Amino acid sequence: MALGWSNTRAAFRDRWKRLQPFDRHRLANAVKSYRVYNRNKRGKSTPQGSWPLSLSVEPTTSCNLRCPECPSGLRSFTRPTGMLEVETLKHVLDEIGRHLVYLNLYFQGEPYLHPKMNELVRIGATHGLYTSTSTNAHFLRPERCKEIVESGLSRLIISIDGMTQGTYASYRVGGQLDKVLEGTRNMVEARRSNGGKGPHLVWQFLVVGPNEHEVQTLKAHAQRIGVDELVIKTAQIDQPKDGHPLLTEAPELRRYDRKPAGEWVLRNPLADECWRMWQGCVMTWDGRVVPCCFDKDAHYTMGKVSTQSFEEIWFSSEYEAFRSQIFSNRSALDMCQNCSEGSHAYA
Repeated sequence: MALGWSNTRAAFRDRWKRLQPFDRHRLANAVKSYRVYNRNKRGKSTPQGSWPLSLSVEPTTSCNLRCPECPSGLRSFTRPTGMLEVETLKHVLDEIGRHLVYLNLYFQGEPYLHPKMNELVRIGATHGLYTSTSTNAHFLRPERCKEIVESGLSRLIISIDGMTQGTYASYRVGGQLDKVLEGTRNMVEARRSNGGKGPHLVWQFLVVGPNEHEVQTLKAHAQRIGVDELVIKTAQIDQPKDGHPLLTEAPELRRYDRKPAGEWVLRNPLADECWRMWQGCVMTWDGRVVPCCFDKDAHYTMGKVSTQSFEEIWFSSEYEAFRSQIFSNRSALDMCQNCSEGSHAYA
């Protein structure tokens, strides 16, 4: 039985919005990307010849919470922390916006701590992109929700992660469940006041040991409060071990299995392939281009948009060598060791 839920009509509208960016040029680019990717999967080494379809951009590394498996929450970055300049996003999208389909304004940190977050969204909307972000919902006051609805945001993911304050705060350390519920209601009301127009609203429940017993009660809460979709996401744990407080008892609600010798391992074969790595990338707040959202500390920086064009970075020999390793020895890459690509990320 599927644990998530979605409003059928809202899901149809969201799928339609996802298709709208595809003009002739973007469709041709997507087809080319998929064809070349599959040639590499079949062992026919072929250079990257297409532009990215998606781009994740980090508005800020700042966060108001202290989540135990998050470098923003732990304040554990070795890279610089800060906030994205609006001009940096404008510069990049002026170069590659006509190729992109999807813009995700989220990587690390809480996006709505950025004072010009709605302006960042509008830049993506101006380029005709399906634009999303994820929030802990502590800053969704009524006036801000009205601005979000008017900004052109396509999808807003709200992390709920508990049905009581105790279970919520077991992972969202320093957070208040009442603020999440209030922020959700404010978004639902802002959309209603705008004639139903606004972002597709998703509740995302990160299931961990303390809250796994609440999974079955979520659906009714989601329907009652008025969100469009509920997704149950399994937790990434850097060092799973016996007695880890975030490991769930139910195997279907976690990404890890325990070997007979006692070692906990990711339930992922780590095949030498990764579509995510081929069709998109991530840009940090200070313009570093990294291959994947699992490179949270930007160890595999391919270039920086302040000193190079995006084209120079994306088609560089360094990036080509990195992609080649994905198809030959992916398991040797540190950032792939806890990757959800090909594993059990959603229940």
